[in-house]
Amino acid sequence: MAALGEAGVVELRSDRSLADVDVTIRAAYRQVFGNAHVMESERLAISESQLKQGEITVREFVRQLAKSAFYRSRFFDNSYRYRAIELNFKHLLGRAPASYEEMAAHSKILDEQGFEADIDAYIDSLEYQENFGEDVVPYHKGFKSQVGQSNVVYNRMFQLYRGYANSDRAQNQKAHLAREVMQTRHRQSMQPIADR
Repeated sequence: MAALGEAGVVELRSDRSLADVDVTIRAAYRQVFGNAHVMESERLAISESQLKQGEITVREFVRQLAKSAFYRSRFFDNSYRYRAIELNFKHLLGRAPASYEEMAAHSKILDEQGFEADIDAYIDSLEYQENFGEDVVPYHKGFKSQVGQSNVVYNRMFQLYRGYANSDRAQNQKAHLAREVMQTRHRQSMQPIADR
């Protein structure tokens, strides 16, 4: 395990100690569960054990957390659809949605294939693989402008983040960005083609 850079990136390396695995597990819970308090009975003991034994990667541990009953009940079943999608982007890719098209694509996956397939769509994405690979816990990477990403994603991340001590569960379950994303899409469609 190593903390890399200012963002506090947590990577589980092959020469890890049990303490390194514990740090990784805590970081994954904090990121995926949006800083929500997790009681002992809500933890995924089998998944934690598999990670400690080297049977699964950090990426698979993150997948199991995101597909858990805890995650689903807190961030999907009791949230408006676009709020759930915003939180999936934040928790699993470490950024805010970039466009209405991204949100609509995930809404379509939810409609056609369901919750678990949508979680897989984030974790199996090229973006996830390039940013986190198999051994890095997802982290909020929206605080620095990124190659290939619009600055609007940077601004939207601040609307979603709300501070290190805040819990995503404690925030209103209505979408924070959906209206802005849709208005941006509408303004762009109204521009003359030559100005795009």
